[in-house]
Amino acid sequence: MADLDISQIRLGERPLIVCDVDDVVLQFIDPFQLFLQSLGHEFLPRPFRLHGNIVSTADGAEIEGNQVSQLIEDFFEAQELWQTPVDHVVETLGRLSQAADILFLTAMPPRFQDQRRRLLDSTGLVFPLLATEQPKGPIVHALHASRSFPVAFIDDMAHNLHSVREHVADCLLIHLMPDSPVHRFAPPAADDITRATDWAHAAELIEAHFLSATFSRAIPAA
Repeated sequence: MADLDISQIRLGERPLIVCDVDDVVLQFIDPFQLFLQSLGHEFLPRPFRLHGNIVSTADGAEIEGNQVSQLIEDFFEAQELWQTPVDHVVETLGRLSQAADILFLTAMPPRFQDQRRRLLDSTGLVFPLLATEQPKGPIVHALHASRSFPVAFIDDMAHNLHSVREHVADCLLIHLMPDSPVHRFAPPAADDITRATDWAHAAELIEAHFLSATFSRAIPAA
């Protein structure tokens, strides 16, 4: 939690939904591939990582690690020109926000938060945003630990889901990611973490979880 200020986040007396952004709320892998192609590079669908999988379109030579890191930063700098919302996310989160607080927790260098904020705002996704490269479990715990309301966490990366599971009891964990050639190489989430096929499915899971939690709290302990 060092250097991450969560004091500006104000949660209401209602459930909380925490969402990753890249490839959950905003398209990432497809726009990133188009960005690379515009520079004469290609991202190969093989073991799930960025470093080591980007090659020159001209001769197939692997792009060196420091250059890949720079390409990622250049993409985040220019994200407003490339990234668009995932199908149906705008209307789905708009509907869910009538009954729950929504927070975006994006895994990216904080120095690109302003670009991401403008991009999200331009699509109508005006919910609060935290940009950090820190583990997500302790952050969700710090936000939610003292609250009695239900919470849901949505991410495309298994390690983030596992991190939240370790730190936040009774959190609904939803694995939501694109069905892309690249993501087929991604590490799987644990068997007890639910995979959502799309945002409509994710909304069904969230609403059922919130309803169940509310019903459970309404029944006095024996």
